[in-house]
Amino acid sequence: MSFSSSTKNEISKLPMDRECCLIAELAAIIRMSGTIQLSGMRKISLKFVTENAAIARRIFVIIKNLYDANMEVMVRRNRQLKKNNNYMILVTGMDVNRRILNDVGLLSDDNDVNFIIDHRIPDNIIKNRCCKRAYLRGAFLGGGSISNPEKSYHLEFVTNSQEHSKDLMKLINSFGLNARIVTRKGNYVIYLKEGEQISDILNIIEAHQALLQFENIRVVKDVRNNVNRLVNCETANLNKTINASIKQVENIEYIDSKIGIEKLPKSLQQLARLRLENKDASLKELGAMMDPPIGKSGINYRFKKIEQIAEDLRRREQGGYDI
Repeated sequence: MSFSSSTKNEISKLPMDRECCLIAELAAIIRMSGTIQLSGMRKISLKFVTENAAIARRIFVIIKNLYDANMEVMVRRNRQLKKNNNYMILVTGMDVNRRILNDVGLLSDDNDVNFIIDHRIPDNIIKNRCCKRAYLRGAFLGGGSISNPEKSYHLEFVTNSQEHSKDLMKLINSFGLNARIVTRKGNYVIYLKEGEQISDILNIIEAHQALLQFENIRVVKDVRNNVNRLVNCETANLNKTINASIKQVENIEYIDSKIGIEKLPKSLQQLARLRLENKDASLKELGAMMDPPIGKSGINYRFKKIEQIAEDLRRREQGGYDI
């Protein structure tokens, strides 16, 4: 089971206590994944289709508890992809459908002639903080997903209404988050990509088990990344030290072959011999071996003088060949 599916299963089992929160959650589910069918004689039908049995059960119970409505539940085998079951819930009865859609602020009558469908989130549905959290929970159940945190940090809500996407983003950001919107295949995607903000959303929708799992994975990934970063840094520094040491030894050996180390100033002679005897030592370690000891910057300065002498000798040799 994917991380997204397990998260939805968890919040689908949350208690259904306050009526205002149930209406808010249902309002989000209908806007995200419900289907409204309008037909002749002002008939209305409301349908939900999902592959998740836990979500189907929660939708059924919410509507049953709020409206005691009659519903038809059908299970069909999906012939595509993994051949999962599709659960379809059809709310029967024109009066109860009209009442539901009016309560969630999605449908209103205009002069008893036309239907007005409003995709915006009504303020009265999310006036309480608990209802705001319930709406986001319903939005996640109806059209949300979260990627496996082992691979990447990404949580999104997909809706086909631009007005709803803007309101949903505003609602998410009212909790101090930074959600954004992009379009994808004609839909509007509200997304978060920062691990800390995804943790906040999971806490808001009360997916506490998923939150703990997500945070555990985050901690392991952060530790792993920090270790890799330190190892890479140490490796880079070690390579730099080795390459510098090789170059220093080459310069010293070249000087020794041309004029002899003893021709160098005494301060450079001691360092040159120490380097030949301690090819793997760092500048700090070489400085501690000097008599008297000197700092890293002093050792670096002396190696630059040795390099300059070696370069001068090479130029002279090259000049001799040109003649």
